[in-house]
Amino acid sequence: MISNEQLKEIVPAISPNNLIIYTSLLNSLTNKYEINTKQRLCAFIAQVAHESGSFRYVRELASGQAYEGRKDLGNVNPGDGVKFKGRGLIQITGRNNYKACSLYLYNDERLLDNPFILEEPINAAGSACWYWNSRNLNNICDQDDNWIHNWNGKVYSKFEWITVKINGGLNGYEDRMNFYLKAKEILT
Repeated sequence: MISNEQLKEIVPAISPNNLIIYTSLLNSLTNKYEINTKQRLCAFIAQVAHESGSFRYVRELASGQAYEGRKDLGNVNPGDGVKFKGRGLIQITGRNNYKACSLYLYNDERLLDNPFILEEPINAAGSACWYWNSRNLNNICDQDDNWIHNWNGKVYSKFEWITVKINGGLNGYEDRMNFYLKAKEILT
């Protein structure tokens, strides 16, 4: 469980309205998805705080044009890049991820017809939890602090590897790490 005060200390730029909304959602959903230890919760909050710009954005600011034709994301139809740009607290991106998320959360493919559903707070938070679990990030959080992962000739720390699994690289790593360290300090 996280209090409004704790979330505000970790993410000072969060708006008062979003603080109340997302504290409640995080408390209900993180337990459901077993993001329920200090290590798991600290890493999760750090990642979603960065991905959402301190819980301000549930839709990617860019147009999504950069994802056009990205077959690795399942964007095979004209317009898929824009239609399936990042949404939710973890910025679910691409036709494949929207479909998988939709099947998990709703048992149907509704997100393919209406991707804007992920901009609603409950769905923004729920999609982030789905993404977290679909990438087995709790398992990485549970590793010792000195755990490392070798991938493509590079060595990653535990938190670096979580960032790669979410972002595909280390974009915004310093910001993510600042949230993580603050969460570790605040959450007991």
